Order: sequence, then structure tokens, then C-alpha cells
Amino acid sequence: MKTVVLTQIGGPDLLRITEVETPEPASDQVRVRLYASALNHRDVWITLGQYPGIRLPCILGSDGAGVVDQIGSEVLADRLGQDVVIYPAYDWGENPRFPNPTFRVLGMPDPGTFAEYLCVPACHVFPKPTHLSWEQAAAIPLAGLTAWRALMTQGAAQPGETVLVTGIGGGVATFALKWAVALGARVFVTSSDPAKLEHARLMGAAGGVNYRDSDWARQLTDLSGGVDIVVDGTGGSTFPGCCSVLRPGGRLVIYGATAGNPPIGLEMARLFFRQVQIIGSTMGSPVEFATALRFVVKQRIEPVLDQVFALDQIVAAYHRLLTAQQLGKIVLRHG
Repeated sequence: MKTVVLTQIGGPDLLRITEVETPEPASDQVRVRLYASALNHRDVWITLGQYPGIRLPCILGSDGAGVVDQIGSEVLADRLGQDVVIYPAYDWGENPRFPNPTFRVLGMPDPGTFAEYLCVPACHVFPKPTHLSWEQAAAIPLAGLTAWRALMTQGAAQPGETVLVTGIGGGVATFALKWAVALGARVFVTSSDPAKLEHARLMGAAGGVNYRDSDWARQLTDLSGGVDIVVDGTGGSTFPGCCSVLRPGGRLVIYGATAGNPPIGLEMARLFFRQVQIIGSTMGSPVEFATALRFVVKQRIEPVLDQVFALDQIVAAYHRLLTAQQLGKIVLRHG
């Protein structure tokens, strides 16, 4: 089968399309013939050597959708031929509050979805929402689940609340906007790109501000009246502003830190007098993934796709992600 393999660190240009033996499912597994997959920043960081525990060679990719074409001996026969979306990780464990120490995301060290076929446990495949294309379905797993846990589980978002999603444009932020709007929340966003702010409004955002403005937090507070939940994957110099826009009882949920640690400290008195919560969040459990997919079906949600590439255009797709100009998910079409 055709796969995308990374054999050495040095950036996306070192990715190679390689033929490897087609896998056979273990007794508790299914084999999925993948029709589409999607990129995440994790995939880029691995090629650059900026991800912990890198083991090479590896087949990258965490997101995928396709058809179950073969099943293991312990798997129910009705799984064969199902259209499915793949849960993008292993070993969350039984505790809903945090994952096991052995928790890991698909696509390094385990084989990932940038391939024609992938074998995974049968309990890790879920029915593809029928209103979605293969490309739309493949866009959901890692980013959609990360946004779901941050907003719905950790942030405990409720209809009518006001939500701030920072750095609109990336996959997680775009899904957080989609989830919040469908829930019935009032949503505001930040970006340095006026076109992305305008596109967010078309997607249902109530407004947005440019985070490069020195007074962006004041602008946002004046615009929104304060927010109940901030969903932030950036950190860096804007993080104190994320705290300052929160209303009493607000929740600041952090799912990443692409800009690193804040250069200055926080106003501690503001945090404890306002009873603010700062909550870490990452990925999510299979139960949360199933819940998110049901929400997609009920609300007829369609993921935002930035651009679709063929699998053998993988290097161009990676460079598209590296430019940070995308709005939504960058997707690969297989075959």
C-alpha cells in the first residue's frame, strides 16, 4: 500500500511516499480503507523535531475516514463495509478527568492515517455522519475532539453564555467556534487577519478583534460586555488579556501554547476575587468523541475545509499549514 513515511528530522520536504506491506487486522481490530485524512500542527512539529518522544521511521497522520474492508476474528460481522471515522488516539483509560500515562495520538509511534489502509481496534471506529463527505468527516477527529473537550467538557459551556475563541483560523479554534455557535452561545474571536475575522462572522461569530492591537482586551470587553469562557491555544503575550476579559465565575481553558509562556505575570487578585478558573485540556476520550459526532449529526454541522490535496501532494499540504494562512482544516484525498 501507499503511505507517507518520515525517516529523518528536517522538515516536510523529507517526507516520502513509500510502498509498504498492507496490514492485516488483529483479532480485535478492523482494517479501514482510508478515503481521506487531515493535517494537524502535530504532524508539522514532528517533521521539525519539535515534538516529544519522536521515533522514526513513522507513518504520520491522526485524522482519517474510510470504509471497514476487513475485520478480525473477534469483531462482529456487521462492522464489515461500514463507513467510519477513526478515533485519533490510543489508551485514554477509564478516568474521564485525564488520560493514562500510556495515552498517545495516532501517527507516531503507532502507524497513522497518511496511508491507504490502517488497522485499529474495532471500538475506535465510529459511524461517519451521512451528511458529510469523506473529506469533511476526516477533518473532525483530532481538532474537533480537542475543541469539544476544551469547550464542552472542561469549559462546561451552556447556551446563552459568551465565549471567546482566540486565534481563529486553525482547526481547533474553527471547531470551537462551530461547536459554540451550534450550542447557542454568543461567540467572539481574535485574529491578526481581518479576512479571518470577517469569515468568522459569516460562520456565526458575533464579532472579533485584532490581537495585535495593544488594547485588544479592552476592545473585546467593550464589544462583548465580558466573556464566560475563553478557549485559548496560543498563550504568549495575549494570555493576560484572556484573563482580564473574563466575567466573575469565568473559565479560561488552555489547549495549547503556540506562542509559548506569557512574558509577564497575571493579576492574581483579579483571578481570585472573580472566582476565575484556569483549566488545562488536551484531546479527549472515545466517549467524548462519540458525543461530538452525535452533536455533528443532530446539528448538521459541516467542518470548515481550507484546501484539499491529493495524498501524493503531501509536501505542498504541509507547507500550506506552515504558512498559517489557512482557515479550517487542510485535508488529503486518498486515491
